[in-house]
Amino acid sequence: MQGAPRRRRGRAQPDRGAEAFQGRRARGGQGLRLRHHARRLQRIPGRRCDRGVRRGTAEPVTVRSSLRPARTPRRERVAEQLREEISALMLRDMKDPRVRLASISRVSVSPDLREAQVMVSALGGDDERHAVVDALRHAEGFLRGQLGARLENLRSIPHLHFELDESIAYSIHIDSVLRELDTDSQ
Repeated sequence: MQGAPRRRRGRAQPDRGAEAFQGRRARGGQGLRLRHHARRLQRIPGRRCDRGVRRGTAEPVTVRSSLRPARTPRRERVAEQLREEISALMLRDMKDPRVRLASISRVSVSPDLREAQVMVSALGGDDERHAVVDALRHAEGFLRGQLGARLENLRSIPHLHFELDESIAYSIHIDSVLRELDTDSQ
């Protein structure tokens, strides 16, 4: 023998149709009640446009000047903190001798703060510079663990992607070419 059905907790729903209960209007005999397309675009002069209507042009309301994501103060602050802390860790805590002659030239952080591109400049030939980047890539887990203990303002430490910064070597090359042209012209 079954007992009475269980009652649900909470407020009882009134006996009315789903349309009325969910705040919808009932449909008429001709279908859904919608505004006519031409009437939707009309507006009272001096008033704001409808949300979907643009300002009389085919261009979007806001246009970005470049495709790069905007730099925000928080992203810049996090990038600078990462640069300082990674540099300090390389000098004091890392035991690999290959990273002693390297420095962090810049850090750029993704908009969601999950990825960080770390640009490394190093002294020496191509083999030594690539060895420095390989050593830092190998030590990424150690660096992220140490950064997690030091940077308390970040919920999660970004993944570090180390790349060789060729800008310093390129600027030295351009400087030497310009000096050579200057001595040839005299």
